[in-house]
Amino acid sequence: MQDSVFRIESEYVPRGDQPEAITQLSDNIRAGVAHQVLLGVTGSGKTFTMAHTIERCQRPALILAPNKTLAAQLYNEFRALFPHNAVEYFVSYYDYYQPEAYVPTSDTYIEKDSSINDNIDKLRHAATHALLTRRDVIIIASVSCIYGLGSPEYYAKMVIPVEAGQHMSMDSLIGRLVDVQYERNDYDFHRGTFRVRGDVLEVIPAYHHERALRLEFFGDEIDSIKEIDPLTGNVLGDVGKTVIYPASHYVSDRDNLNRAVSDIREELRLRLEEYRQGNRLVEAQRLEQRTMLDLEMIEEMGYCTGIENYSRHLDGRTAGEPPACLLDYFPDNFILFVDESHITVSQVGAMYKGDRSRKQTLVDFGFRLPSALDNRPLEFSEFEKRLNQVVYVSATPSRWELDRSEGIVVEQIIRPTGLLDPLTEVRPTKGQMEDLMTECRSRTARDERVLVTTLTKRMAEDLTEYLTSMGVSARYLHSDIDTMERMAIIQALRRKEFDVLVGINLLREGLDIPEVSLVAILDADKEGFLRSTGSLIQTFGRAARNVDGRVIMYADSVTRSMTAAMQETERRREKQRLYNEEHGIEPVSIRKSLETPFDTLYSDARSTAAKGRGKGRGRQAAPAQTAAEDTTAYGISAEELGGLIQRLEREMRESARDLEFEKAAELRDRIRMLRERLLQQD
Repeated sequence: MQDSVFRIESEYVPRGDQPEAITQLSDNIRAGVAHQVLLGVTGSGKTFTMAHTIERCQRPALILAPNKTLAAQLYNEFRALFPHNAVEYFVSYYDYYQPEAYVPTSDTYIEKDSSINDNIDKLRHAATHALLTRRDVIIIASVSCIYGLGSPEYYAKMVIPVEAGQHMSMDSLIGRLVDVQYERNDYDFHRGTFRVRGDVLEVIPAYHHERALRLEFFGDEIDSIKEIDPLTGNVLGDVGKTVIYPASHYVSDRDNLNRAVSDIREELRLRLEEYRQGNRLVEAQRLEQRTMLDLEMIEEMGYCTGIENYSRHLDGRTAGEPPACLLDYFPDNFILFVDESHITVSQVGAMYKGDRSRKQTLVDFGFRLPSALDNRPLEFSEFEKRLNQVVYVSATPSRWELDRSEGIVVEQIIRPTGLLDPLTEVRPTKGQMEDLMTECRSRTARDERVLVTTLTKRMAEDLTEYLTSMGVSARYLHSDIDTMERMAIIQALRRKEFDVLVGINLLREGLDIPEVSLVAILDADKEGFLRSTGSLIQTFGRAARNVDGRVIMYADSVTRSMTAAMQETERRREKQRLYNEEHGIEPVSIRKSLETPFDTLYSDARSTAAKGRGKGRGRQAAPAQTAAEDTTAYGISAEELGGLIQRLEREMRESARDLEFEKAAELRDRIRMLRERLLQQD
């Protein structure tokens, strides 16, 4: 196993509260402290502090983020800070996911439907591969990391070691590759496939797409192993020996598969007896038909669609025993950083019950065996048992994190940029629209942006329409808009395509927009989750990256939450002001690249696709239209473009169901190009 050293490469050095925070966090970890809180204000460089803590402690780390957007942002930042270490990304690989479900009241069965992002699937494999082969690993993950994943023991057991000079026939190696779910494809060579040309076998591992292995045979012996560019075939270097990891996390050897099949048959027999004794013949017939088809696939192919529903039998677990997940791939001494812990901890706790409710209905009505209930996320207590040492990172940690850390709170209030927390004020609701209009025009004249938060989607949409009718360029953002389109809207705001962004919960978007100098909060005195002390402080922070940041709350009374939020903001602001005076620091607004968190993440896939279009590799289909060539994408807004993408996705799925695979592939390529245009739209 590779045992490298964590080493940060950056032109910046810790400043403000960062040096003291890094020292305290590191000392606590070395002293064996199990739980501690990093209370860091927005813009204080919490990511930089986490990175330096990892470097000092020299421990593998898991950074848990509340959503894909923030995870992608952290991934890019950590990759830049640790260029020589294994920084990996592990989130749900579905671009679209409709889970299998049954609605008894209307007798409606909803089949599982999904669209898997191949690049993210590769990154997931790269993450588990890194954990099994290296010690210098940092994984950036969403809460999907607590969902069941194939057993690390079986995954590691099914690796294929290969070495130059090794006695192994090509047929034997091909058989082993098929066993670990690689597919032979001599024409379309891509990740997770292999091809054969005479005495040469080439394979692209599941955790790569930019490099392939070329194994040259002489009789029944591996003569040489080379690393090649899969597009050009150019040799990149000689490989003396290596290990090929499985193409799926759900792999098993033939003996274990046979045992699992036997166990599934026995469970099916018992379940069918139960149904028949209760005179539930429809459920019995349904379950038998579905399960026998799956068993036939497993026996013949080694896998089936939805094989994860049989993971309990494949892993040899008992009923109710938790599944393996990403946490089980980590060594015992890893550090967990829970980013935005006030949100993320709650998400982890909520995953199990929602999943259980849906699957219980499927089991009760004969769509799945009871063992499918054990293909699940971890319960919160099971999650806690898998932890070693935890740092909860938030500007507003909840009571649970504070209690869990037993008062061990490391504060990071001073920003390296010298920026102060924004000024806050309360204004009456009477005449608030006219006042808001005046403020928006004032900020627009200074080339600054405005965020406005409302309590409902309808109000966000109506307010956007009103502002637009009054000559203020505005758009809205809420949960009905998907992740990629949200990112496009945020980028459009930063590029000054419009000036005011109206939303509901603008906290989950990762809206660290330096151009925003004003945050306006409507109905600030309506107590609730979105107007709690923590939420208000987080919302204030959206204006904390601009030297002229200000927050205006429109309310007819001042609630306890408002008072507490303003008092805490003033406390931090005074501490920051005194520090600046003492050290002669002049605050400056943060500067931030216009790239989205996903730009770097998908750049490899885009460059690979571009190279593929530019190189002739035998017979290929005509290239799909580029985004610029797609006439249906001309002259329409990002919102309309998002709607077009959704319509094309429906057409793609319908074409696939009708076995029109060429049409489905063409639509898939067109969707990819339109998504790229959505991100880059000027």
